[in-house]
Amino acid sequence: MKSVTVEVVGYRDSECSPFPCDEERSCGLSACKPSNGLIPATEALRAKLKEDFPDFDITVQITLLDDNVPDYIREIYEAEHPAIPMILINKRLFPIGRISLPQIGDAIRESISSM
Repeated sequence: MKSVTVEVVGYRDSECSPFPCDEERSCGLSACKPSNGLIPATEALRAKLKEDFPDFDITVQITLLDDNVPDYIREIYEAEHPAIPMILINKRLFPIGRISLPQIGDAIRESISSM
């Protein structure tokens, strides 16, 4: 079974997206609505990815920057200046800048196809 790690990087009080969490949202998630919060959105993403990719070992983790910035995150940020939340798939930055199921799903498929 192929394994994929999705890492969401942000701050405890970060929003999941710069867009409003309303009926017109395009993130593809509803379990976290209307929180617009990073942590609830990451939990909703975890559940949906397990449903959408049942034949893969998908791990979704959250790295909160409030207390500590890991060296590999600092290096990515200094080189790329990505938006928060950062989305890493198997430690590779995908410049999505929000928690969006369609975009993260596409990035996972891209990662899987290159394995």
